[in-house]
Formats: sequence, C-alpha cells, structure tokens
Amino acid sequence: MSLLGGIRPPIAVLSVLLLSLAGITALTLGKPDNALVPKAVLTSQQYVAEDGAIALRASLDESVTDLTGTATLFNEGKPVSADTVLDKVGTVYQKWRGTAVIEIKSGKMLAARGENVPLTAIDLSKLSRGDGLSPRMVRLENGQTRLIILALLSWKGQPQQLLVASSTLSFPGVDLGPGRAIGVVDSTGRLLSSHGALDSERAEKQLASFAKTAARKGRQHPLKAKEPGSGGYTGVSGHLTGGAAEDVRTVGGYATLTPPQPGEPTTASSLGLTVVTEVDVSAKVSQITRPAFGVAAAGALLLIGGLAVVVLLGTVQRPLIRLFLESRRLTRGDLARPVSVPRAGEAARVGAALERLRRQLQGEPADAPGPALRKGLGARALLAVCAVLLLVWSVPLMVVLNRADSSVKVPAQIVHDQKSRTVTLSDRVRRALNEGHADLSAVAALIGDRTTPEDMKKVLERTMQEHDRYQSMYVLGADGEILARAGDGPHHEDGKAPSKQAIEVTGEGGKKPVVTATAQAPGRGGAAVVGEFRIEFVNALLGRQGMGEVRVVDAKGRVIGGDSGYIAFEKAPSYMTSLLAAKRANATVQRGGTVRVAAAAPFSGGGAAKSLRWSLASWQPASGLAIPAYSLQNRSVLAGLLGLTAAAACLGWLHIVVVRPLRALAGQAEALAAGDRKTVLFPRHHDEVGAVVRSLELIRQQLQGQPRKRDGGSRTPAGVGRN
Repeated sequence: MSLLGGIRPPIAVLSVLLLSLAGITALTLGKPDNALVPKAVLTSQQYVAEDGAIALRASLDESVTDLTGTATLFNEGKPVSADTVLDKVGTVYQKWRGTAVIEIKSGKMLAARGENVPLTAIDLSKLSRGDGLSPRMVRLENGQTRLIILALLSWKGQPQQLLVASSTLSFPGVDLGPGRAIGVVDSTGRLLSSHGALDSERAEKQLASFAKTAARKGRQHPLKAKEPGSGGYTGVSGHLTGGAAEDVRTVGGYATLTPPQPGEPTTASSLGLTVVTEVDVSAKVSQITRPAFGVAAAGALLLIGGLAVVVLLGTVQRPLIRLFLESRRLTRGDLARPVSVPRAGEAARVGAALERLRRQLQGEPADAPGPALRKGLGARALLAVCAVLLLVWSVPLMVVLNRADSSVKVPAQIVHDQKSRTVTLSDRVRRALNEGHADLSAVAALIGDRTTPEDMKKVLERTMQEHDRYQSMYVLGADGEILARAGDGPHHEDGKAPSKQAIEVTGEGGKKPVVTATAQAPGRGGAAVVGEFRIEFVNALLGRQGMGEVRVVDAKGRVIGGDSGYIAFEKAPSYMTSLLAAKRANATVQRGGTVRVAAAAPFSGGGAAKSLRWSLASWQPASGLAIPAYSLQNRSVLAGLLGLTAAAACLGWLHIVVVRPLRALAGQAEALAAGDRKTVLFPRHHDEVGAVVRSLELIRQQLQGQPRKRDGGSRTPAGVGRN
C-alpha cells in the first residue's frame, strides 16, 4: 500500500485535524479577553510616536536644507551686509530661535537676531574639516537642547562668513490630544526636550522611564526589530506599557528618526534621536467571552466530527477492506464460501460482481442472475453527508456566532488618536505647501532687473535638485511670458499674467490636479517665480499606518489627493460630509452597516496655504482594529475556516484517491461479471482499490482459461477438490 494512498490516511488525518481544532477552539473561543488595555490602543500609541518622528525629522532636515540653500543663493549674488542676510532669512523662513553671522577669520560677530546662539560650541578652526559644517546638538545651561546649523557665506574679495541658526527639537504641528506628553530622547536615554501633559511628578518619572526603554529598543536594527512581513515604518518603533493607578494605566509609543527612503540617511536621521510618547488610558477588564462557549463549541465539533468519522469508517472504509479480502480469497481459489456483499453503494456493486465471478469460476454461465442489490447511498453521497455535518459546525462560526454588531464599543482613546493624527497630518500638508512657497520666495528675492535668463535657469535647476516637491519651476514675466524654466513643461496659459493667489489649484477635468505656488519677484517689475507641485509629493505625505483611508478635500468637498486610489475632483464620501462641513477638527464613531472611526481637520494656522481652505479627512472600519469584540469575531471566523479547510482537504483527498477509483472499479467488475473477458484490468494506485483491480485481472485470466480446460477433457471447475 502507498504511504498517502488508500482509505485509511485521509480518515486518520481528518480525525487528527478535528481533534486538534477542538482543542484550539476550546482554548481560543473560551479564553476570556482580560487585557486591561486593548491591543488597538497600544498600537495607536506606536503610530502617534511614528507621526511625531516623521514630523521632527522633516522639520530638522528642512531647516538644514533651507539655511544651506539660502546661503548658496546669497553666494551667487553680489555681496550684501550681514544684517541684510539675517533680515531676508527671517522674512522668508520664520522657524529659527536665533540667527547670527560671524566673520570666520577674526571670530567677530557681525549681526544677530533672536535668542543668543551658543557660539562657544562652534570651533571656527575646524570648519575646513569634512564634518566641520555638520549640524550639531548643544545643551544650554537651562537644560534645553538646540540644534545648531551652519552655512558658509563666501564672496570674491570678501572675508568668509559663517551663517549660524539655532533650532529647537520641537514637533511642528503635532497635535498631542488630551493628556498626552511627547519627548525627544538621545541614544543614551536622556530626554532632550519634552512637551505636553507633564503636570505631575508621576508623569515626568514615567516619561523618563519610557525614554530609557525607548533608547535601548531604538538601538536595534530595524529589520530585526519587526516581525517578518510587517513592513510599515522603516525605522524602529513600538509601544510601551507603564504603571497603573486605580482604573488608569500609562501607555506610550516610541519611534526612531528614520530617512524617508531606506538606505539614504539624512541629517536628522543620523543624529540618533528617538521620539517617545505617553498618555493615561482607561484600564478596565472587559470580559466579552464565556469559557462555556469555547467548551460547548469544542464538544459540538467532537460530536459532529466523531459522527462523520464513524460514517466514513462504517460505510466506506470497512466495506472496501472487506472487498479487498474477499477478492484475494477468490484469487487463491477459495470458492466454497459466498462473497460477503456490502449493503449498498459502489462497494455492494463490486461485492455482487465478485459473487457472480465466484460462481462463474465454479462453472456457472456469465448470464446467470447475481445477488439482489439494496438501494442505498453511494460513496459520493456519503462524502456529501459528512461534508454537510462538518459545515453545520463551521458555517455558523463564520457567519453567525460572535458577530460584532453596530453597537460594538470602540475605545475612546482610538477616537482621540484618530482626531489628533488627522490634525497632525493636516498641519503637515499645510506646512509642506508653505515651505514650498517659501522656497520660491527665497528665489524671487534674489532675482533683480539685471539677472539673466541663464542665471535664473541655474537657480531654478538647483532649487529643484534640492527639493523634490516640484515638477516644474519657471520665472513668469508681467506680460505672461516665461523668462526661464526648469523641469517638466508648465501648465501655464500663454500670455496670462502671474496669479495674485499665493497657491491655487487648477486642472479640473484632467487626470491630475495642478497645485501652483506663485511668489512675486520684488526687483523685476511684476514678474514672479512659479512652482508647480507634484501631486505625488502631496500624496506621499498622507501615507500613515493605522489611519485607514486619507483624503485631501477642497472647500467644495472635492478630493484633491489621497493615500490610495482616487479620482481627481470626485466628491468625498457622503458619510464624511457632516464632519467636513463642521469646519473644525472633529472625530466620531459612525454606526450603521459598517462601523467606522472617522475624523476631519481643516487647515489651521497661517501661511500661503491657508487661502486654499483645504481639509484632511480620514476614516477606517472598526473591524480592522484589534479591539476585543472584533478579535473574538476574527477568532470565530478563523475556527470556522479551519474546520471548513480540514473538511474540504480530507474529504477531497478521499474523493480523489478512493471514491472516484471505486466508482470506476464498480463498472469494471460488473462488466467482467457480465462476460467481458477481453478488457485488461490494471491498477492505477497501490491501495485497496488497486488491490481489488489486480484480483479482478487474475480472475479474468482464470475465466479465459476455463474453456480450454473443458476442451482438454477436464470439466472439473477451478478450485473444486482442493484442500
């Protein structure tokens, strides 16, 4: 017999699988979900920390790029005073706490703005080294930390100067929500800065404890720190659980600063910083499952599965094994006893044919009537009965039992986090557009009436290389003529004067919206620098784990951008209309056919992007969250699917290797018993059915030899008179 063939292996495997599934069902469906804090709440804290890390990294990298880019633009023009440099820097980019210009050779302070820049941390004699101009972190006497950014100002015939700017390790535009604190941690676990709800000694101690844990975990390799196939955030991130007080537990998240593209480190991502958060959440045991349910489901499976196995053993396996033994007995010449014919089905047909063949071996003619057959279910029908029995257990678990309805409880912290993350992302998009307009303003400020188109083009090309947000940049004259351009072909209409809007959207009816920023050039008589944003740049800002679908919506409720498939200028989903119409940040749980956690946040704050009056909308089905009700539903569905899979696999296996060959065997046996002596029978499988086929072939050969024996004068039937 073959290892995987025959009647026994499928039934044995089915028995083992059903027994194992019964144990799994008792343990999973009957285990109370006693987690004080749902996993969805913990995972959400990880996502909030990732948002903070992305915002901080983008802010620091943007600050470095802006300062060095501005210095490059000044270096390409005529020499200007240090005060002029700082005035223009402060007018275009209002982000630094303090700025200063120093003459490198003498160390003399030429100009300063804002708070005092910690110049003692800068060794002017080492600026010529490879890392001499690299940004550095400096801790002030008051305990605060500043990021110092350096850039050279160099004109021919003038002493070299050093442009210095100091920036805080703050989180621009990050909405913390109620009761949350956030901090920046260095590689040693020291808190460099902290913000938010730190109004108690307990909160400060907990954040400091989280900081040490986050720094230790942040030193892992990103690939080793994640579960295989988890994907998502490219850095190291996770969630933390702290102490509890009464019905409140402190939870948090951490995330290292990581570059936007793996393997391409940026200035901020190389500083070894980690973002850590903490928030107090409700910690109550919510037992939504009963141990008796898991035990009852397992017992029902054992009962139904046992009945199915008994049916298979009694109506398929035993009759087939009996036929195998009877056929071997006939081939050995033992013809005295009648063949034991099974009750019904293909096995009964084969048994009746064997009985007729036994009589024919004894000399009875082929047309003699055989034993009467009873009507009954065939092997296929019996398999269908067993399948129905197992479906009776599996299907209710998949579609009926433990279903989470529209009244499912969604933790309040999930709703708060959806809102705060939507507000954070809304501000991130607004700031990105403002930064893009500021870049254009910096370029426009240096274009005078004597700047040649060739020089303009060089500046535009350099700006596009430094910033990937633009698909096209050009200088537009007051008469609508393009004086210089870089990048893709512009969407500007010939002869149309520069727009008075700082940022506007066009392209309705096309495949992509065209977001255009315009900055007037003061010294060019009405000319302007125009930049067209890549819509892919805006969409890339929206990709966040755990937020579901995210859309940028204009004042008319039309979709401008999204993190997944969308149609430009289509209307936002109807279930988001009320949230978008509120014109304020809000989040809610929408109930009905699908339970959703939805949030919307309009652009708030100043800058060129304020005039767009855009909003950010996000929504996700609650069924995708790891909350107890849906976790129980998912486990129930999984148990049902496992039962369905076990039934389909084993019964399908049984049908292929046993039932189909058995049906073919019944036809061959009946044909042979009816007198077909010419068809050679050969087994296709080395199993019980194959063994019966081999026996039939031997009987066929014996029957072919009977006439010749009678012709030779011996009329003694084969087998008669033998011991």
